[in-house]
Amino acid sequence: MNATSRTVVVTGLGATTPLGGDASSTWEALLAGRSGADKLPEELFGELPVRIGAPAKVEPTEVLPRVQARKLDRSAQFALIAAREAWADAGFTGPAGSVPEGASEPEAVPTRVAAVVGTGIGGVTTLLGQYDNLKNSGPRKVSPHTVPMLMPNSPAANVGLEVNAKVAAHTTVSACASGAEAIGYALDIIRAGRADVVICGGTEAAIHPLPLAAFANMMALSKRNDEPELASRPFDAGRDGFLLGEGAGILVLESAEHAARRGARVYAEIAGSGVSADSHHIAQPDPTGSGVERALRAAMEDAGMTAEDIDHVNPHATSTPLGDTAEAQALHRVLGERASAIPVSATKSMTGHTLGAAGAIEAVFTVLALHERLAPPTINLDEVDADVDLDIVVDEPRKLADGPLGALSNSFGFGGANVVLAIRTA
Repeated sequence: MNATSRTVVVTGLGATTPLGGDASSTWEALLAGRSGADKLPEELFGELPVRIGAPAKVEPTEVLPRVQARKLDRSAQFALIAAREAWADAGFTGPAGSVPEGASEPEAVPTRVAAVVGTGIGGVTTLLGQYDNLKNSGPRKVSPHTVPMLMPNSPAANVGLEVNAKVAAHTTVSACASGAEAIGYALDIIRAGRADVVICGGTEAAIHPLPLAAFANMMALSKRNDEPELASRPFDAGRDGFLLGEGAGILVLESAEHAARRGARVYAEIAGSGVSADSHHIAQPDPTGSGVERALRAAMEDAGMTAEDIDHVNPHATSTPLGDTAEAQALHRVLGERASAIPVSATKSMTGHTLGAAGAIEAVFTVLALHERLAPPTINLDEVDADVDLDIVVDEPRKLADGPLGALSNSFGFGGANVVLAIRTA
């Protein structure tokens, strides 16, 4: 078998989100149709035009030791928590190079393990917090940990340190497509024969007055301040912008041979990925959806899939008027008549938009949807936009068909970045 034809499978999942502190509690809340939205603290956000968000359900300081947490930006804290869960979920008993009791060789060789973690904004809360220290208390009050905390590659580096990954610790930065791009790059690394195991995903922690004010002034956010749980409403005729969330999603990918050799449980196969650039506008999607269409076609071609192989879609669907419609129309051009019959789960209706973490969190959801054969619901869909003709799963989960299943997970970001992951049952 050529390195480029290696099958790549998912063996571990981890998440910390507005719905739960781990993947299982997040999935349970998702299937129940719970919203992670809430009003933000009045003392910090009271003067802003938007005062709602989707903060993490579990504070990272409740999970990480204080001495470790204080040296990490919140985005790296999320990544590390989700990575530990995913690594353990994959069945690894220690960092790469560890030899389990009774075994004669390590479960994974460090020089065959990589880490790829994306973030759209990086350590913004550290930067802003330390600037406040400088301004209010002088230079001696700036933490010596500031630079390694705020650098965008901090989450990937810390995850790599955690699992002893010695191939590389890469960072993808493509705005809201960062997490999905990290998974696509991890797929390429394993296919190319550079690694047998890659821990990958995305993280974000940008619920702070400055980013929130900036997004609000762009008219990107929902202003339903009095009813936050109704704010994120993808594909709904009354949608008025997205809800800012935070968290991380991490997956462990392995070559199928490596997973089989150690007897690992396999959730699904990452069958392909597709990327494109709109080259249209720095902060607005191309209203024609042509870049989205090219990414969809590229992912399906990479996976060897046709429209008939697609049984589920987790769309980008952020609850913005322009973006949701353009995505729906692109899905129709690629999938044809079948687009109206494929169950679509717009899960940002519950998590809000977690920016650089979104594509990875939603990849976790898509993998679980195939593994459990259950499409999560979409909430807050009272009246479907007249320009959206999709089979949206509303309010209650829907059972997916028996037999082989395929799915698409879409992620698009500022700068015109488009990433689509093609996933199928193993």
